[in-house]
This record gives sequence, structure tokens and C-alpha cells, in this order.
Amino acid sequence: MTYEYRQFIGGAWQDASNGGRWEVLNPATEEVARTVPFGNAEDCRRAIEAAAAAFPPWSRKTAYERAAPLKKAAELIRERAADLARTTVLESGKPLLQARGEWGVAADLFEWFAEESKRAYGRFVPSRNVGKRQLVIHQPVGVVGLITAWNFPAYNVARAASAALAAGCTVVIRPSEYTPLTAMELVNVLVEAGIGDAVVNLINGEPESMGQELLRNPACAKIHFTGSQKVGKLLMDGASATVKRLSLELGGNAPVLIFPDVDLDRIATGAVAAKFRNAGQVCISPQRFLVHGAVAREFTERVASLARELRVGNGLQPDTNVGPLINARQRDRVEQLVQETRDRGAQVALGGKRPDAHKRGYFYEPTVVTEVQPETPLFEAEIFGPVLPVTTFEQPDEAIAMANRTRYGLAAYVWTNNLRAAIRTAERLEFGMVGVNEWTPQSTEVPFTGWKESGLGKEAGAEGLYEYLETKLIAFGGLD
Repeated sequence: MTYEYRQFIGGAWQDASNGGRWEVLNPATEEVARTVPFGNAEDCRRAIEAAAAAFPPWSRKTAYERAAPLKKAAELIRERAADLARTTVLESGKPLLQARGEWGVAADLFEWFAEESKRAYGRFVPSRNVGKRQLVIHQPVGVVGLITAWNFPAYNVARAASAALAAGCTVVIRPSEYTPLTAMELVNVLVEAGIGDAVVNLINGEPESMGQELLRNPACAKIHFTGSQKVGKLLMDGASATVKRLSLELGGNAPVLIFPDVDLDRIATGAVAAKFRNAGQVCISPQRFLVHGAVAREFTERVASLARELRVGNGLQPDTNVGPLINARQRDRVEQLVQETRDRGAQVALGGKRPDAHKRGYFYEPTVVTEVQPETPLFEAEIFGPVLPVTTFEQPDEAIAMANRTRYGLAAYVWTNNLRAAIRTAERLEFGMVGVNEWTPQSTEVPFTGWKESGLGKEAGAEGLYEYLETKLIAFGGLD
């Protein structure tokens, strides 16, 4: 299959209006993977106009008509997952098996929302007046700008686009400039599947100017953003001028509460797999390991032993477990977080440096840090790197208080065989998703949602569809 690696605006593949180009780097080699267009606000404006023109006919289609190309897209993704995954590895660095799994979930999302769109039920509400009838219906928001992150370049785009398209919206996709190739291949698939011209548009270019155009342009009804708290708050400020609707996924700082009654072999194995997936660059990655003092030493020894066996390298190599970080800035940031926490008394049990075997690429060794105290960088920041910090606790209330001590509220994890402790702890944690004896609480059919400064709105599940629908009341009078 031959793919176009350009912007897609108004049903046509095209270069940037300003002639700009961008080199997409392979983070494992620091070599150029491909050069792509790099536009500006003008490209964004034209994409919004095209999406606005395509909105009336697309939104008037029945849910069944919109579902057909979305299900076809899911079918095509599954057929080509191996090839699509290789492109994702080239620009993101993650291991090939993980990239293939990501594309599999992208297919699941398109299939799920194709079916879920048929269940956007309205309701008839009995009136207190004899001559009045009340009907509540749901209609698509309009044009939606999708600004997505680089850590899951297929999943992040698919999670938002599948719901928006199924709801009857048209979209302007602005992927991260670090991983545009995956989004471009996804749009190729959507076009081949039969999504109408200009229903899907894709731009690549200046983050600030394109973001401002999405905010200011009245034809854009909503913005979905996956990224940092800093940028999310800027979007909230900008959206206030036009009261533009927002969905924001702004990361997390997930605590893991490990009680002393658990199977440590099982917990350690799962912790290493979950923590070092995608080199720790996962919004719901288990981050602050709060371990009961009675088992903390044994837990640390086991995770360090397992992490020591992980293979760091190019994601295209079949034996690679941990790939590089996305760029030099992210690697340097992780190094700084570890060093600053060490300076405040923490101990590095494993790693804590760049691997000697890789002179090129943005690699950082799988790292285990113990004696991490609250108010230190590794406890308070979203690490987004292959670092497993361990803090101890003695009483459950102490652990819950430490877990909730964060501006984030995305995911949390609880490990215990005590049902009372599990329920009590899960209910008191201030997070949108809690995994109890489970490392992957999220899935296609349930809501992905964050509390506090982790964002606004919900994705996936039935709730994800309604993020792209407006509610309308139609009241009929004079019927008595």
C-alpha cells in the first residue's frame, strides 16, 4: 500500500501553503525518517472551512450510513496493522509489538463507535400540561479540532476521531509534529474506507498559530486536546472568548497502593510490564509506588531484578522491551527529575543514566528509585519516562492521603486481597479511573476520564460519544 504523507484539506492531499517542511526524526537513531509539510494558520483556516462545508451533508446521514465507512476503516486497520505499526515505531520509538497493539485498539475504537452511534437515544418526557409534548434529542456539535499527543499517535487520534465522526461531526486533525506520519496513514485509511471528502481533514504545522486559529475561528465548534496541563490551561483561557467547547486530557501522576497481603511475584511482574511500557510515556502509567513498609524491600528487589533483564533498543528489533524517549528534551527532563530527587536523599537501586550501549538515540535506562519522599520531583511531577519511584507507608489512611496529594486525577491502582480495604481505598481515591488488582483499567467500551487538573470530559465508552453531541429540547404546544 502506498500512502500520502501530506496535509489533507478539502478532500485533497497538499503541501503547506507557506512551503514549510518538517523533518520527522527516528528517536532511536536521530536520523530523518521522512520530511513532511509544515504549515501555519492559513492551512488550519482552510481546513476548518472545508470541514464546515462538509458538516451539513455528513451530519444529516443516518447513524447506519456513517457507521459503514467507520467499520470498513476498522477492517482495513486490522488487515494492515503490521505495516502501520512499523511507521509508528519509526517516529515514536516504541517496540513493534506495542505499536501493533496500539493499532489494534484504534480499530476497536472505530468499530465500537460505529455501533454505539446507533444508540444515541433521545427521550420523550411526559409533560405536566395536557396540551404539551416534550422531546429531547441529540445532534452533532459541528466542526471539531483534534490536537493530539505523540505518545500514542494512532490511539490518541482514533479515540477522538472515531467518536466525533460517529456522532456526525467533521474533524480537523492536528497531530503532534513529532509523530505526524501515523496520523497521515490513518487518514489514508479513512479516505479509502469511504469517509466523504472534507469530512476528515489533517494539518501539520506550527502548534501556536494553528491552535489560535482553532480557538478564534467561529466555524470550529469544539476542540479536543491531549497533552500537557500548561497548554490545556492556555486553551481554556482562549476558549473563554467564544465559549468554545473543550475536551481535555492533560496527563496524570498515578499512585499505586500496594498492601502487604499481596502476591509479590505477581505484582512485581505486572508493575515492570506496566511501568516500562512505551518507556513510561503513558498518561495512566503507574508512577508513585506507595508500598507498605513490611514488603517494600522485597518488592523493590524483585522489580529491580526484573527491570534489569529488560532489553533497551530500537523498537524494530524483536527482542526490544524498552525503546527511546521521544526527543532529547524529554530525556534531559527525566535525567533532571532523577538527579534532583537523588540530591534530596533518594537512592537509585537500578539505572539512573543513559545506557552505555547506545551512543545515539534518546535512550534512558529502566530505573528504580527508593526512599522517594513527598515534595520531591519524582513524587510530584508527571515523569513520562522509564523511572519507577518507591515510597513506603505504614497505615492505609497515610497511603490514601499521599496518593491524593497531587493536582492530577487520572488513574490510580490498588493491590490487595482484602475486599474491605479494596473498596474503601478505591472509593476514597480522587481519580477518574481506579484499577483494583488490575493494571489496565481502561478499555474501548468504558469511559476514559480524569478528575482535577487531569482534564475535562470523557473519552471511549458510551460517554465518549456524547462529548460530540449537543442536547436539544423540542416542545410541542397547543395539542389539547
